[in-house]
Amino acid sequence: MNVELSARAEVTDRRVRKTRAALLAAAVRLVEERETTDISVTDLAEAADVSRRVLYQHFGDRDALLTAAAAQLLTQELLTSSAPGGTGDLPSMLDTARHFAAHRTFYRAMLVGSCSHAATRTIAQLFRPYSIVGARELFGDLDDTTASEIADFLTGGTTAVLSEWLIEAAEPLDPVALAERIARVQAVISPRIPDSDRLAARSARHRQ
Repeated sequence: MNVELSARAEVTDRRVRKTRAALLAAAVRLVEERETTDISVTDLAEAADVSRRVLYQHFGDRDALLTAAAAQLLTQELLTSSAPGGTGDLPSMLDTARHFAAHRTFYRAMLVGSCSHAATRTIAQLFRPYSIVGARELFGDLDDTTASEIADFLTGGTTAVLSEWLIEAAEPLDPVALAERIARVQAVISPRIPDSDRLAARSARHRQ
């Protein structure tokens, strides 16, 4: 392999990663600051210190950039420490609620703005592999089709509840209350879930 060409490729890749990271960070920052996704491509490009052309080259359009920013934020802060399939712990509902509460302004704007459908679908897709693992933990030995269908049900329901909470609930958001609400439903669905008394005791420890 030509060492000089290899070095050039590495530099190019590094620049691409840096540019994408700048655009994604700018997207999150501007949405949080303005509390809306109604942000011009020009403003996003200027905030990332790149041209409009570069933004289009990397993401195609504004909504694709905003959706990618939501996916990266969620993945980096919540899903990196765990992997579907049994390596690492699944993200708990409480950790999930705390993440979304910490970034409520950003996620609420995403869920009511021009890319709301794409944002909701992306969030669901990111959680779906974990839901498959969770379905097997809840209901034991399942065939792949049944596990997948239950995962769709769990992911869809949880995403709907989470979205409503982010959009409608009064400030300040209470992550423990949301985690308890979802756990109560899961306890009815499957007897493998801890009962409400044990859940309440565990939640009380988290409040301390």
